Amino acid sequence: MNVTAITLGCKVNQYESQAMLNELSSAGFSVCSSAAESDVILINSCTVTAMSDRKVRHALHKARRESPDAVIVLSGCLPQAFPAEAAKLTEADIILGNSNRSSLLPNIQKFLSTHRRIIDIIPHKGTFEPIEVNRFFERTRAFVKIEDGCNRFCSYCIIPYARGRVCSKNPDDLRHELGRIAAGGYREVVLTGINLSAYGQDLGLTLCDAVEIACAQDGIQRVRLGSLEPEQLDKDTIARLARQKKLCPQFHLSLQSGCDRTLKRMNRHYTADEYRTIVRNLRDAFPNTAITTDIMVGFPGETEEEFCESLAFEQEIGFAKAHVFIYSRRPGTAAAKAAGQISPEVAEIRSKRMLEAAERTRKSFFNSQVGKVEPVLFERECGKNIYEGYTENYTPIHVHSTKALHGKIIPVRISGFTKDFCMAEPISV
Repeated sequence: MNVTAITLGCKVNQYESQAMLNELSSAGFSVCSSAAESDVILINSCTVTAMSDRKVRHALHKARRESPDAVIVLSGCLPQAFPAEAAKLTEADIILGNSNRSSLLPNIQKFLSTHRRIIDIIPHKGTFEPIEVNRFFERTRAFVKIEDGCNRFCSYCIIPYARGRVCSKNPDDLRHELGRIAAGGYREVVLTGINLSAYGQDLGLTLCDAVEIACAQDGIQRVRLGSLEPEQLDKDTIARLARQKKLCPQFHLSLQSGCDRTLKRMNRHYTADEYRTIVRNLRDAFPNTAITTDIMVGFPGETEEEFCESLAFEQEIGFAKAHVFIYSRRPGTAAAKAAGQISPEVAEIRSKRMLEAAERTRKSFFNSQVGKVEPVLFERECGKNIYEGYTENYTPIHVHSTKALHGKIIPVRISGFTKDFCMAEPISV
């Protein structure tokens, strides 16, 4: 039987989709990239915003329309956070949450035998899920989930309800998984988590311990970090991270707002000045580092003055890339009931202004890379003899080459840039 996965949301979801595909592949399923050709379709959901929920519903409708006889499995954050709403999505034959992926195969087998709909959502267990991945279908870099859950309860966020509390991967399990990934020929690993900065809080460890384990793995040439929360990155932590030469100098440091008053209403646990200090320390410790981020506009109570303060902060920091998004009201969160909800019209205007600022700082960052010689891991051929890859600081690179570059790390000289990527010339192939 053929199986495919449709993954919505973050890198943690991408890892978990790969883990489910690995399990089914080991059981004899053939992994394919086409839902229309699949007997089983996994839809791994995100529920971070209302738009995320709409994407899940659209994916379900499309999968059922294109594959009327397929077994459709809905898993992930939406069923875990909103089980009653998920149960109404009748296109799904099997519905799982985030806490019992081990029941995926038995539930598929049961459904194939009985053809009776299965809803199997259980509470969070409070321990790290015992899954691992040794093969990443159609991917050059490997994602490794080392942390799950969040204890922070930002006022706008449903994720603690979808993911539970902080739990971390055991170091021995991490070493074992990294060994298998390295044996599979992967050159780069990305350590991911729901609140990655909190890794080890339940084990008496820190994120540095996980980074050191990854960097010590023979065969792995690059280690990259997923999205980080700022408040865990003190100067000593940054100095310890900087001693790991395999660690890539790119940090996705979640901001949300550059205004202290807005940050306080969001229940974020840092100030703009503390964030500024962390960025300065990262740039001092990691030459040519790239700082990327997420910025929210239109949060309840955000005045024009507060927005302008956040806008100015974005320009001051000079992010290599900023994901700008409009606040989305989520049932079950404190912010959903807050006074001062911003009109969609005002939020759209602010989003456009912030996006324009983000495009300017990205252009400035690209310009700063021109003339540099950087090693690039090439991931795919995106056009005839045009290969796309990423530098250590995650600058997207396009080069022309008549030789296949997929999966290779080679030095290039960056020669120019467009809106979306830098052009470069290979120094050697």
